[in-house]
Amino acid sequence: MTKRSFESFIRYPSDPKEVPSKPEKLSHNIMERFFLTGKVSVITGGSGSIGAAIVEGYAQAGSNIAIMDIRENLELCVRLSTTYNIKAKFYRVNLSDPQEVKKVIQTIEIDFGTIDIFVANAGIAWNFGSILNEDSTPEAWKRVFDVDVNSIFYCCKYVGEIFKKKGKGSIIMTASMSAHIVNVPNYQTCYNAAKAAVLHMGRSLAIEFVDFARVNTVSPGYTNTPLSDPVSVEERSKWWALTPKGRECEPDELVGAFIYLASDASSFTTGSDIRVDGGYCSI
Repeated sequence: MTKRSFESFIRYPSDPKEVPSKPEKLSHNIMERFFLTGKVSVITGGSGSIGAAIVEGYAQAGSNIAIMDIRENLELCVRLSTTYNIKAKFYRVNLSDPQEVKKVIQTIEIDFGTIDIFVANAGIAWNFGSILNEDSTPEAWKRVFDVDVNSIFYCCKYVGEIFKKKGKGSIIMTASMSAHIVNVPNYQTCYNAAKAAVLHMGRSLAIEFVDFARVNTVSPGYTNTPLSDPVSVEERSKWWALTPKGRECEPDELVGAFIYLASDASSFTTGSDIRVDGGYCSI
């Protein structure tokens, strides 16, 4: 594979003298490009609300499924296999441990024969308010970054090795509209900073991996999941008032963006972020 220098990457000092190569041949039927039939998808945090919705959507699109999560959900895998006639398997892993992540990703490649799509979705919230609060400890801050940022680096490093070897792949990271704005009235500097790191990691790796994999992010807005349960209705009502759609997103409303970015329909899409936020970032 040709190594790119800065000069050659930006086509400087001269323009190409030959027509660039064409992409791999894809189906002429645009709807067929959205199918994930026979592909192998790995989803971290697949036992959670958003992760489970992505898993369900990918299974409906025909993909085989590997779930990486700390919370075991074998029943989900059994139901996916029997309902959609696909292979589904659960892998328990502490995503904050790079060696565990490496071992599990390598095991998935052996078990399924390959990996085509990797969704780095696992994440935790910040529920301690201002960083000046007594509970806002360095340990709490580090925990959020370990799960929401560092684990994605570990995943991308080790699945990136597989994608480079096979010459293609798709990585999708779950960022957040919190990477774009500062949430009010709740204070969550730690979470906002972590998701901003995910957003920029996605853009950066899209360039670093451009020869063999596409890398994109999805930025959900306020979503109705158990992560929001500790927040009072009074506080959540302010979220709804600031969201043009006037409500929170349901997890399955995010799935279309994840299917698009995983599929051949997005063959020229890399370094992009899709906001699914009910219009929040537009005002």
